[in-house]
Amino acid sequence: MDTNKKQGMTRRDFAKFSGAASFAILAGASGEAAAKSKSSKETLKVGLLGCGGRGTGAATQLLQGNDRVKLVAVADLFEDKAKGAMEHFGKIGDPKLEGKVGIKPNHCFWGIDSYKKILKTDIDILVHGTLPYCRPQHVAAAIDAGKHVFTEKPAAVDPAGIRVFLAAAEKAKQKKLSLVAGTQRRHQKEYVETIQKIKDGAIGDIVAMRAYWCGTLPFVRDRKPEWKSDLEYAIRNWYGHCWVAGDSIVEQHVHNLDVINWVKGTHPASVYASGGRTWKPAEERFGDIYDHFDCDYEYADGSHMLSMCRHWKGDENVSEAVVGTKGKSNCRDMGEPGVDPYVQEHIDFVASVRGTGPYLNEGVEVAHSTLTAIMGRMSAYTGKKVTWDDALNADLNIVPELDFAKAYPVGPVPRPGVHSV
Repeated sequence: MDTNKKQGMTRRDFAKFSGAASFAILAGASGEAAAKSKSSKETLKVGLLGCGGRGTGAATQLLQGNDRVKLVAVADLFEDKAKGAMEHFGKIGDPKLEGKVGIKPNHCFWGIDSYKKILKTDIDILVHGTLPYCRPQHVAAAIDAGKHVFTEKPAAVDPAGIRVFLAAAEKAKQKKLSLVAGTQRRHQKEYVETIQKIKDGAIGDIVAMRAYWCGTLPFVRDRKPEWKSDLEYAIRNWYGHCWVAGDSIVEQHVHNLDVINWVKGTHPASVYASGGRTWKPAEERFGDIYDHFDCDYEYADGSHMLSMCRHWKGDENVSEAVVGTKGKSNCRDMGEPGVDPYVQEHIDFVASVRGTGPYLNEGVEVAHSTLTAIMGRMSAYTGKKVTWDDALNADLNIVPELDFAKAYPVGPVPRPGVHSV
């Protein structure tokens, strides 16, 4: 898909919220009492939207980490995914899930409008595990419906989606609905304790930072005969399409960028980046994304972060590091191990929902870290320096209307100096 061309978007219904992007939202632990949909002794009803591996994993971890919670509904774009999740949870033998699953057949939904159907049920919590392209629309609808939301990252794939997501986060704050994101390092004890010490001056003033997501080759799926529409194949083979996943810098590297933003307490002011496609052949199944990004992010105080993200054979390195005037840290070396962060984030989330822990609204953090990744992609794709305001206010909306009867051509792969935003 040519990302230069503005498409008709399903998110247009939410455009009226775009102005809320500039709101200063109190995100994270704030001491404000969370809205209680149930007392601490009553059972919270949970719905899962997005029944792939990450969605079912997140729902499982929520159930494992908490008592008096019950998964009662599932939904997905595809019928086989929704029914597969229902069957999976019906057969799972984990003793930590005993009595925590009760999905009736009329609470198993699929189709483009399945998110509307699950939000009409009496669930208290929505676990949002769908692909990034539809996250802003779904999260906004869930907050409108009065649901507490755990959503996977990233927040969106383009600036238009970020503005929708920020507006939803502001509305969640106003309604005292908990909103927690799948940036699990913010709930990982080693990171929490170390970054607090860094903020308290343990290594002095921060002068340089780096963030890496250097992994091996990503998955790719060949088209099956039963996947007759271009749309189905694009979403089944989701990682290779920028409009579906945002490219690797957005879909994966957002974790590392989020850690650096957390340390700094803010987002970058600008980025100058390069990237490209070195080993991937020009085949439909590899989509239109890059296989490497190298970004120089500059913050308002003049400090820089080196960011590297790639999918190559070779040495792997998924890490963060900061250098201060008195020392250095990998952002987790001054803390003690704790509970599995993928479970801990759900423990903290449910405590926020019940009001037994600090109120959590992580909408701004995950949106800002996602936009940090998006502006890096924008700079690499165009070959131009991109400022924060350029990215936040860009008229860039790459998600098309979903229609199984339409053609969804792949590519072209962006060429710096030719590709424009």
